[in-house]
Amino acid sequence: MPSLIQPVHESQIPDLLRLLRAKAAFDGAENTLKATEENLKAELFSLNSTARAIVATVDERVVGMATYFRTYSSFMMRPGLWLDDLFIEEKYRKHGLGRRLISWLCREAAHDGCARIDWIVANENDNGKGFYERMGATIHENVRLVRLEGEALRCQARNA
Repeated sequence: MPSLIQPVHESQIPDLLRLLRAKAAFDGAENTLKATEENLKAELFSLNSTARAIVATVDERVVGMATYFRTYSSFMMRPGLWLDDLFIEEKYRKHGLGRRLISWLCREAAHDGCARIDWIVANENDNGKGFYERMGATIHENVRLVRLEGEALRCQARNA
């Protein structure tokens, strides 16, 4: 299947939003999605942007995406990448596009001197876990995602 992996172009923002909506539905998290074409464009293409996105196209149709940003490991004293979202339209899965998106990120990470790429996978996503393990990724079962958001975040900020 002829395909292209590349950084998202501004003209592809509607497609990126479509895939983010599909990813949110896949995750059962539609109500948490706050992305719009306007804020995606502002975040991805502003001068001080920290957000990045790449897309997979087949016959000029955007069918997959990955969003990511830079991190830093004080233990390793090196930068890293955080893969925030990875999604391929169901019809295009099992054709190597997910692997190619991650390989593109690995090349970016190596070029930038990153020590690693981190991300999370849902406990019940057996297909995803198997895919990542076949690529050589390690799934750390002994850690949990921790998040402060909304009112709890604002409350702690007031206590600073």
